[in-house]
Amino acid sequence: MTDLSHTAVHQSPAQDVSAPALASLPMVSPLEQRNGMRHLAAGVSIITAADSGRRAGLTATAVCSVTTDPPRLVVFVNKNVLASELIQNSAALAVNVLAGEQEDVARTFAGMVDGVHGEDRFQAGSWTTAITGAPVLDNALSSFDCRVIKLFDESTHHAFLCEVLAVRERSDGQALVYLNGAFRKIDQ
Repeated sequence: MTDLSHTAVHQSPAQDVSAPALASLPMVSPLEQRNGMRHLAAGVSIITAADSGRRAGLTATAVCSVTTDPPRLVVFVNKNVLASELIQNSAALAVNVLAGEQEDVARTFAGMVDGVHGEDRFQAGSWTTAITGAPVLDNALSSFDCRVIKLFDESTHHAFLCEVLAVRERSDGQALVYLNGAFRKIDQ
């Protein structure tokens, strides 16, 4: 665990939890895990970060509210993507929750559009910034501008615990979700 804030508040140390009787039981295979998780519908977000003139982003479903008081969320990002590096360097990120009509943005940032990489991904959609300088998508259902206060190293991913500094939202439009390997739209 890495503490990314200079004046962290409401901190509690991470604890490893283990049960000796369960430690020897085998885990499921990665394929079994992946197939089971396909049935967990999840909102689709674009996680963005900026540092020293560079911007990066990725499509993600691994975003979760932690608490509302204080306002915190957690975001999981693969360690091997540029966004992870920029988040660590800037200690900031934005979570942009996509609307149903923004599937093209989701596909672009998921690397599903041939020949579109890095900074070119930001050609999809209209982008601004809020407080931290992380890119915020105009017309997202909601956008959370966050400072990162802790980083947890978990296998192939980093978990970034964030405090929310600003929220933008709209009340209309469908939500974009990912279920069973496909993007789907649901009414609010």
